[in-house]
Amino acid sequence: MSDPGETPLVPVGEVVTGALSGRRIVLPGPGHTVPALAPPGVVLNGRAADGFGPIGADRAYPDARSFRRKFGLLVPATNTSTEHELWGLVFGNSGANGLRGVGLHTTPVVTPRPVLATAADLDRYRDQFLGGVREAVRAALLADPQYLILGMSLEHVLPGLDPIRAATAEIEGLCDRTWATWHDAARAALTRYRATRIGLLTPFDATGNRNAARLFADMGFEVVASVGFSCAHAGHIAHVPDWAKERAVLELLATPRNRLDAVVQCGTNMSLVDVAERLEPQIGIPILGINAVTFWYALRETGIAAPLVGGGRLLREF
Repeated sequence: MSDPGETPLVPVGEVVTGALSGRRIVLPGPGHTVPALAPPGVVLNGRAADGFGPIGADRAYPDARSFRRKFGLLVPATNTSTEHELWGLVFGNSGANGLRGVGLHTTPVVTPRPVLATAADLDRYRDQFLGGVREAVRAALLADPQYLILGMSLEHVLPGLDPIRAATAEIEGLCDRTWATWHDAARAALTRYRATRIGLLTPFDATGNRNAARLFADMGFEVVASVGFSCAHAGHIAHVPDWAKERAVLELLATPRNRLDAVVQCGTNMSLVDVAERLEPQIGIPILGINAVTFWYALRETGIAAPLVGGGRLLREF
């Protein structure tokens, strides 16, 4: 048995340089903590356990599961896909040279009316989400995460890079943690592949797709084609079947005529890791799903550089 007082695997607080952004990132905790015990300490059948001794007082211990990195993940309360995909990557790469000791603390962002059928619905959803983020951040910080991940396609409801930057700056200002956001992650991933001509796959309607195309155009990429499934309810996005995504990629996006450098998927509730794993070898270009790419960005920015399986080419190659 290892000594519970052994040298910490992670220092109490770190400062790293983001491998993709070059930013100075302060990573508080998770570190080692002296567990606070109510008197009389460890009890057996309601009485002090004689001879057991303290587990705190003079020694500090790491988070038993998130001793390497503790991420806070914020997603809309209607989202049933992002957490599943990210935990799948953690469990699928759980060895000592992978993601052992990496944990996720998920907090839902409450959006009481997740209807997306009209432009007015999108405006209302935007206001609900940005308001809900404030409460979600307060809840997420109770777990003392080191770094936060925003699991949301803001380009769905905000037209262009400048409004998205303004909204994320407001969100980042709610706490002293650094965030991984989709627009930063997508640009970093596309830059790694030197991609310029892209196709978009989304659950959005025509308005959402126009907004998404504008974001990528603002970042310097040419959106050659875009496909949206026009989901009218945020919760229904998770129910778009994989066969429909695959057909959209093969028949509408990654065609000889389009000559794409990459397929980019927006919409965090639309799972894509399995589709990417199946189709990337077939079409010969990367398929960049929002959940895997944003997690890749968070990992690389915080110093976890190991090649990972199960999330597409990006996580294996960069």
